[in-house]
Amino acid sequence: MLIYEELLQKLKELKPQIDNLNEALNLKEAEALVKKLEEESSKEDFWSDLQHSQKVLQEIKANKDKIAAFNSLLSEYDDAEAMIEIADGEEDESYVPEISESIAKLEKDISEQRLATLLNGEYDANNTILTFHAGAGGTEAQDWASMLYRMYTRWAERHGFKYKILDYLDGDEAGIKSASILIEGYNAYGYLKSEVGVHRLVRISPFDASGRRHTSFASLEVMPEIPDDVEIDIRPEDIKVDTYRSSGAGGQHVNKTESAIRITHLPTGIIVACQNERSQHQNREVAMKMLRSKLVEIKEREHLEKIEDIKGVQKEIAWGNQIRSYVFMPYTLVKDHRTSFENGNVSAVMDGDLDGFINAYLVALSQGKIIR
Repeated sequence: MLIYEELLQKLKELKPQIDNLNEALNLKEAEALVKKLEEESSKEDFWSDLQHSQKVLQEIKANKDKIAAFNSLLSEYDDAEAMIEIADGEEDESYVPEISESIAKLEKDISEQRLATLLNGEYDANNTILTFHAGAGGTEAQDWASMLYRMYTRWAERHGFKYKILDYLDGDEAGIKSASILIEGYNAYGYLKSEVGVHRLVRISPFDASGRRHTSFASLEVMPEIPDDVEIDIRPEDIKVDTYRSSGAGGQHVNKTESAIRITHLPTGIIVACQNERSQHQNREVAMKMLRSKLVEIKEREHLEKIEDIKGVQKEIAWGNQIRSYVFMPYTLVKDHRTSFENGNVSAVMDGDLDGFINAYLVALSQGKIIR
């Protein structure tokens, strides 16, 4: 039947993409690495260094997942091909919607796995720390910051990632003034590094009795979580440590004492804070990890030779030109100003549908069309 000949042709056009993906993923190397690491994990002294053993197990899982995901592509292809042959033999057009859906899913899965091959930065595979800051504008901007906070936590949930609140400062009337969260998942930083910058909102403010249109800004910092075995020299005399009482989401269980920690890195002006752990010592430990992560992120982004080359607060940490605009009226549109990628479904975007924007950024970055 003609319809099945067309579907078979469309399916066969995906085969070269799968073959190219096989080469790009370098699965033979991944399989060899899994074998080597599993041999290491079976040694008697493997658990003597807990941090190293956990890193090895994570690497085993990541490579096994990559192999399994590609093998799943092959199965999807074979299943679709077999289904076309059966349906064509029976001359039954009722299979068309199911087969079309299978081919569409295969295309999407190929695209997602091809995208993962672009994540080859030194820290792309790491967990990531997101820090939100409301811009000027009081309640309106603080509400916008909380909307962004929800958007990224929903994105994390969509991808099966976990997130943990590190710091949270409530707004005066609504929303948040600032917040930091850790998102845990393979390639979390690689995907979300595209989101750093200023985000702009245009809408009719729910806080304006006159129903006027408002423009609000909030910024997002994105840092890779840096493993403890990465050595970064931060001199004691270069930091200022302040303690304060925890408050807001996640801080209720410790808000009776000044256990929250704020650390200022004097040479650069970078400020990090943590309030969600149960003791001042634990909060200080997490805050120092955040500071290390931030210094490494700036070094990588600015292509600096060493951490000491960071002089003063970088322009990306303060307010600057927006990377993306979210328009709620008079029309609905979310547009990324770096890639020109657009999505007219604002509700879906605010509910965590960000993959189109992330994909467009990573492709443009790999092609040299934008410079990080």
